[in-house]
Amino acid sequence: MAIDKEAIREHIKGILIALGDDPDREGLKDTPDRVARMYEEVFEGMNYSNDEIAAMFDKSFEQPGEASEDMVLVKDIEVFSYCEHHMALMYDMKVSVAYIPHGKVIGLSKIARIAEMVAKRLQLQERIGTDIAYVMSKATGSNDVAVIIEGCHSCMTARGIKSKGAKTVTTTLNGKFKEDAGLQNRLMMMLK
Repeated sequence: MAIDKEAIREHIKGILIALGDDPDREGLKDTPDRVARMYEEVFEGMNYSNDEIAAMFDKSFEQPGEASEDMVLVKDIEVFSYCEHHMALMYDMKVSVAYIPHGKVIGLSKIARIAEMVAKRLQLQERIGTDIAYVMSKATGSNDVAVIIEGCHSCMTARGIKSKGAKTVTTTLNGKFKEDAGLQNRLMMMLK
């Protein structure tokens, strides 16, 4: 699915009119085009399914040595997204992704790229975690994946309850991370 920039331009112009402003005034003349170009960038992930994202980043390497229970953790990956309920910014998001390799590993930058691409959609924080875990499983061949996300939601901080300091933490635990309390504890210690 390609993002329709022309439709976005027209709708943004309509929103400006609905807000009681003049979309042809200085300062707003180019706003519909700027917003269309911004949406094309920040919603890039909407162009791809989870399976397509996994295929984009599935460059893997054989795991050196014998198979083990060693954990790979990349923490504090900074992303942002937009809440599908209000189209409000989800910001100051830090994503931590852990997995136990089963014969192959992927490049560490691929983990950050997966998180970023999944976040570039109209999303829920809970689904971002689930989507990242799914893509990681497809890309690594491991079902042992954990995703922990902490973030702020402008739909809570800038409107409604206006709770400025509120942060949301979500966890997605699959495979051994879901079943093994010792592994969960080890992961949580590593995240501190």
